[in-house]
Amino acid sequence: MQLIESIFIKLQAYFSIDRFGELLSGLFVKLVIFILVLMVFYTIWWLLSRLIESTLNRRFDKTSASFASISIKICLFGIGFVVALSAAGVETAALLGSLGVVGLTLGFALKDVISNIISGVLLHMDRPFTVDDLVEVDGKYGRVDLITLRTTRIVTNDGKMVAVPNAEVMNKTVVSYTNFPHLRLDISVCVGVSEDLDNARMLLLSQIENDPDYMTTPSPAVVVTQLNDYNVELELQAWISNERKHIKKAYELRERIFKSFISSGIEMPCETIQLAQHTVNVKMSNE
Repeated sequence: MQLIESIFIKLQAYFSIDRFGELLSGLFVKLVIFILVLMVFYTIWWLLSRLIESTLNRRFDKTSASFASISIKICLFGIGFVVALSAAGVETAALLGSLGVVGLTLGFALKDVISNIISGVLLHMDRPFTVDDLVEVDGKYGRVDLITLRTTRIVTNDGKMVAVPNAEVMNKTVVSYTNFPHLRLDISVCVGVSEDLDNARMLLLSQIENDPDYMTTPSPAVVVTQLNDYNVELELQAWISNERKHIKKAYELRERIFKSFISSGIEMPCETIQLAQHTVNVKMSNE
């Protein structure tokens, strides 16, 4: 009986309100210190980002500047987190030692995220495209707005933001429309088999004459790409000086060609299917 009473007294002393008050007040103080240290590092980053942003943009292109800014931010907040834990009384040495096992476990759980981060670093090193390039990744076309460590963000023509995982970008075929100085437009059109091809060729080439957006060197050309039973497929190949206008110029050129063919009386036949009615005589035999 005395043993039970002594245990009860010890438990009552250990779980007393005063003891809980001390523990909560101590945890509150440590939490406040932790938050204050993080706020100090955030303020440092806010001031530093304003200072280095202009410097990075002057010395590097947008892609390198973005990668450097993200790397500095991650390093600074990583250091700030460790310092905040240490200031709050957490044994960071033991914590960092235990992160090895935790990191191995998280590595298996977050393998896709880690794969995207590694791919993001490789994208910055390989440079298949840069920020502001016009690209097509697995059928997704648009302007590269930002390359982070996890995703490549593309703004489409209709104003949508498409975030493509970097691992997918590395494993897919990437088409860049702005990596080289000039771009060729290939506009296909069909004419009837009885039409004069030389006349159609001259009419097509006349649509880009006196237009400063089209280049004379390399010179434009009209080639026959396919011979069909019902039409001949021609292709106007013209180089433009500003590759960023290729969609707008292609739309304009198609409309211009259509109007000129209609006004010139050039036939543009499509594939047709003729249905013929057949009468089938069925003889019935009586047994």
